[in-house]
Amino acid sequence: MEGQSELTFDKLVDRIIVVDDSLRQQAAHAVNCLLTSRNWLIGCYIVESEQNGADRAQYGEQLLKN
Repeated sequence: MEGQSELTFDKLVDRIIVVDDSLRQQAAHAVNCLLTSRNWLIGCYIVESEQNGADRAQYGEQLLKN
C-alpha cells in the first residue's frame, strides 16, 4: 500500500488488475502442474495394465513375428 496517499478510482482499478493478472497466472501454472501429474499417473496405470507386471507388453512380440 502507498503510505498516506489517497486511493483514487484509477489506482484502485490498477491494483485490482495487477492482483487479478498475477493470481490468474499462478492458478494456470498450478492447473498445468496438476494436469501433467494426472496424465503421467494415467499413463503409468495403462502401462502397468498392458504389461501385466512384465518388463514389456506381449503384443509387441506378435508384431515382430508378423
